[in-house]
Amino acid sequence: MSEGPVKSDPDVNISGNNGTEGGCSVQVQDPDEKLLLAAAYVYDAQYNRNIPFETSPEAVRLYYFYNHWAMQVATYICITVDLALAIFEEPAVYQLPFLATAIVEVFCLLAFFGRLVHFSKVTPRNVFWKDTKNICVMVTIFLNLVDLIIYGSLLIAHIHIVRWSRVLRPIYLVNFAESRQIRRAFRSIRNTLPEILYVFLLFMFSVLMFSLMAQKLFEPRNLVTVDGERYFGNFLEGVFNLYVLVTTANSPDVMMPAYDYSGWYSIFFIAYIILNTYIFMSVFLAVVYNNYRKHLKNEIRKLAYMKRRKMAEAFNTLKVQEGSEFVIPETPWLKLVKLVAPDISNSHRQLLLKVSKEDNQRYVGKEAFIRLADLLNIQVITMKARMHPLERWMPHLYRCAASRFIRRVVLHKGFVYAFDVVILVNAIFIGLDDKNPLISNAEWVFLCLYVIEIVLKLYTHDPRSFFAKSQFWNWFDTFIIIAALIATSVNTALKSVSLYNSQEILDIVFILRVLRLIRIIDSIQRFRVIMNTLINILPTMLTFCGIILTIYYVFAIIGMEVFKYKIRFFPENSTEPFAKSCGAEVLKDSSFALSKYCKNNFNNLGSAFIVLVELTVVNQWHVIATGFALVTHQAAKLYFIAFHVVVVIMIINIFVAFILEAFFVEYSLEKSEVETAIEKKIQELGMAVQEGEIPTGNLMDNMDNCENDLGEFGEGSQKGLMFKIASKRYRTVDALLQRMFEAEIPPEDEGPAMEDIWNLSPNDLYIENPTFNSAV
Repeated sequence: MSEGPVKSDPDVNISGNNGTEGGCSVQVQDPDEKLLLAAAYVYDAQYNRNIPFETSPEAVRLYYFYNHWAMQVATYICITVDLALAIFEEPAVYQLPFLATAIVEVFCLLAFFGRLVHFSKVTPRNVFWKDTKNICVMVTIFLNLVDLIIYGSLLIAHIHIVRWSRVLRPIYLVNFAESRQIRRAFRSIRNTLPEILYVFLLFMFSVLMFSLMAQKLFEPRNLVTVDGERYFGNFLEGVFNLYVLVTTANSPDVMMPAYDYSGWYSIFFIAYIILNTYIFMSVFLAVVYNNYRKHLKNEIRKLAYMKRRKMAEAFNTLKVQEGSEFVIPETPWLKLVKLVAPDISNSHRQLLLKVSKEDNQRYVGKEAFIRLADLLNIQVITMKARMHPLERWMPHLYRCAASRFIRRVVLHKGFVYAFDVVILVNAIFIGLDDKNPLISNAEWVFLCLYVIEIVLKLYTHDPRSFFAKSQFWNWFDTFIIIAALIATSVNTALKSVSLYNSQEILDIVFILRVLRLIRIIDSIQRFRVIMNTLINILPTMLTFCGIILTIYYVFAIIGMEVFKYKIRFFPENSTEPFAKSCGAEVLKDSSFALSKYCKNNFNNLGSAFIVLVELTVVNQWHVIATGFALVTHQAAKLYFIAFHVVVVIMIINIFVAFILEAFFVEYSLEKSEVETAIEKKIQELGMAVQEGEIPTGNLMDNMDNCENDLGEFGEGSQKGLMFKIASKRYRTVDALLQRMFEAEIPPEDEGPAMEDIWNLSPNDLYIENPTFNSAV
């Protein structure tokens, strides 16, 4: 690339995403407007937002307002309130008048409608009306309003009907643009269903065949169960019992009548368990894992292509001509990064600039610019050597021989090992009887040792470094010790004045004592690696929490409408008829009533969720299902079987598969190409803090904080400036997902045209060396 004067590209035609899908082409002349538009593209690429928006200045500002954190928080609050209305609606945990809940629901629906109208103002009209999620939200709002009006009108006439539209409320959680991770997961699940269906049908065929054999084998022998019922006397009941046996919930109970009759019959059940529990369930996991991973990889490939497309549009917006090629000068590049990521320091921005350009250049090329979104998703810790406050206030005392010796002791590994031993001894004392005065007084000894440890660390390390945002374990240790010190002091004070009657304070003290043992995790490196890995994949777990919440809510609403007040809980001393049988005569002497499961009911949303959690665990789930079938109809068992198939067989297996994949990526020591590029540049600049290296105590952690800026490269304040990549931390879930599949998505490929990306199907072959139509 030749050196020469940089001149602006006079007319930048912004089309691409918006021109293709929205049919609009806007000439952007104002540099500030161009910068704002480019920042919108980069911000979308960084957070993998694939929203086609109009490029006029007014539409871009509306788009910024649409994506503002306050608007997103308000949307989530309305979604949460709308879902939480079921707590106060019949059957309710806390009953509120229908008018009160109706007003709140109408307000939420108006907020949803307003959010949809706002979205329509920034999106090309033909794109908006072709988007399925927008149609779903509009139809759901209409159905909710219609159901609300009909229910309210009939309630005035004292006619009670089913609130059927409440089951549609999770649609808002899934279909608004903010929930793209949940929506993507549901798409991957939907695409995985056909492959799962064939395995499930084969599995059910096996269950039906074994049920038929069981009926023919055991019915003529007139065997009975412990409840006095005929053993496999009914084919459908036999199918249910053998299906439950796959989950091992009724093992060995279902086998015992036949086994008591003849030990040879155990071969039948052993063969069944081997085939269905161990082979078919393992095949389920394998099929789910393989197909979900395949479809998720396809989703991430589309994301990677569209992200590069967004970055190409941002480049086209700001590009200027340098010789025969187009580039972006330093100044607009720095302004762009400051606009996209205002919370990072100038030093961090200068580092990213040095990573993105050659040392002798004053501009950023296209290939380097394309990966800016990935650079911004890598968290870099900016640190600068600073003097300890005590060294500044009392230099002679802090630098004396005794002070240096104390600091060397604290920095020595033996100091860590010594307090590991203290924690282990503390664990032994926690397990002993605390009513013994010696054990009780020892608690004060351990507390004093922990306080001394924190004081010595603060004496050695700069407090700002010790309590930096990235120092989770230091915050945890300090909080636990201070809380334990306060709780123990209050407990002792109450005892000393003979006013102690609070079991709650005593419980807090016991819990804090046990939590202190968690500190041992930070002392053992492999424990720390595992815990950090779990913390880093937590956002991906939250995505599946949203999926499970959605499914739980749907099943809970259905269960409340079908089973409400069929089973009731009464206190032990209740004189109500059939109190011992959960208020239902048909449950008398049943396993449900004898197990005292009366509180497992669908009489409100809280109880329904607890029942669903118990069904997810699967232990004794057949007892719960049989109990509700007795008070309604045997067909009610289909509800519980459907829940087991959807949640336990599908969602939990997908959750396990995804966590395994994410854990393998996070647990590995490999770094991405972007991380390697940043680390290499930090090493070249001689400003690296090695991973796992213990700071000297005078480094101030200033990660992503521009309030106390550390200066720019080349300034005198650069002295002592150091950087470190935060270990395996990603700003977004999408960044972690792309990390999982980056080996199959070459970073130099910008991808196909936007319309081709949208048309990619799960069965499309990987496109070799794809390129955008508008490359420059």
